[in-house]
Amino acid sequence: MGAAVTRPPADARVRTEVVVPLRFADGYATVGRVITFAGLVDGREHLAVGLGSPPALPLVRPHSECLTGDVLGSQRCDCGAQLREAVERISEVGGYLLYLRQEGRGIGLYDKLDAYALQDDGLDTYDANLALGHAEDERDYTVAAQMLRALGVPAVALLSNNPDKAAQLTGLG
Repeated sequence: MGAAVTRPPADARVRTEVVVPLRFADGYATVGRVITFAGLVDGREHLAVGLGSPPALPLVRPHSECLTGDVLGSQRCDCGAQLREAVERISEVGGYLLYLRQEGRGIGLYDKLDAYALQDDGLDTYDANLALGHAEDERDYTVAAQMLRALGVPAVALLSNNPDKAAQLTGLG
């Protein structure tokens, strides 16, 4: 599970916002406002993509980077399909996709690929991560909370079935 939360994170600020036309492999297209940040606690380059006109309670999907699924279309996970569906659903009602740079449940790309090799030998994702010396899920949503604060979003309709995301974001205020 993710990191224990003890207090709200330090403030971050919006750095840049640029309009980018988006097109997915299936032909779905929309326009997103890609937003960068300064002052995120981990110093990494996470993005928010504003879609549609955000209502008072925006729909928000914290999406963890998945090179194999999001970019290469890997059939080993449903990350690419989740990303595509989230963009369409958020565009319809307004909100944000938070693209978080925490590949492989937070273990990184190379260890994720090592976990794939262990899965080829019969381990599931959970056991493969443990065999590599990692927790089952090392993702931390502190930067997501920072990003939402910087965007002036005090509350969200969360687009996720992961109870750890909800618990961490709630704990972070």
